Amino acid sequence: MQLVLPLPRTLTSLFVIAVARLPVAPGSLVPWRIAPAHRRAALTAMGAGLLTVARHATPWRPAGATLPADLLRRLRRATAHLVVAATAPPHRLPAVAQTARAVARALADACDGVLIDPLTGASVPARGRRPEEPPAFDLGDDWLGWDVQVHDATCPPWDPADTAGCDCLRMTSRGLRRFALPEITLDGAACAHTLCATHLLRTVAHHLVAGQLAYLAAHPGAPHRRLDDFLHVQPEGVGAPFGVRLTPYDAGQGELGRTGSIRRLKVGPAPGAGQVTCLKVGPPSGFTGSVNDWLCATRGAHHATLTSTPVLAAA
Repeated sequence: MQLVLPLPRTLTSLFVIAVARLPVAPGSLVPWRIAPAHRRAALTAMGAGLLTVARHATPWRPAGATLPADLLRRLRRATAHLVVAATAPPHRLPAVAQTARAVARALADACDGVLIDPLTGASVPARGRRPEEPPAFDLGDDWLGWDVQVHDATCPPWDPADTAGCDCLRMTSRGLRRFALPEITLDGAACAHTLCATHLLRTVAHHLVAGQLAYLAAHPGAPHRRLDDFLHVQPEGVGAPFGVRLTPYDAGQGELGRTGSIRRLKVGPAPGAGQVTCLKVGPPSGFTGSVNDWLCATRGAHHATLTSTPVLAAA
């Protein structure tokens, strides 16, 4: 079976910089502080009005962000924020997203601000470690976040060797929407296997993004993309290939017959809009074990990396 994924005409990449004091003219800080690989694209996009920097004389409140204590303290002291937004057709990915983040990094570094990616709900390093945007795209470079939920407070003590101890873990990606993809969810694993679940979802995400970028480059302006619901994932480096089944998943509804209020990550169109908002990741048809058995069988394969993509003009 194939899943039909709608492709929007344009996508917007947003980044927020919380600052103690607003700069007088953010545009004057941008050109010469941006990483050289992205400087020309940023200047072109800003000149064409495709990339904007908005000043807001109010604090930014992180809804759903997962931040360390030191950054939360800096956010509480911040009195204003900047919003960097770049809009372009999907086939301009990943360059448009990198251009927006390069500008956001430059502003955060110049203003000693806290750089937040609202889509992943996490901070992006601005000072010290990798202060500049890399010249090549790597999905593992802070482009993904994870929403982790445990919806059973009575599971047994943590035991990584127990593959049937519980099934209370639900993990959902944060960030695939930036690439015109649904988010992916793994549901029903043991909470002791959080690391394995993260590795598997990251491997599937690399596979999906690599295929999406290749399709968008070959079919600019396409209104939709058909995706097989069965993936044969061949990791790069160490690890044997494994199968993954993808099923449409309503992120607003409970699964596995559980009751009660469960806080869920909702992305894309509202539930019931007839579009795929989230894909559920699971073992392929014919796999006789549990989700935990499948995770353990594939844990040696989670070393996939997305081949670096050269920077293209964003405007």
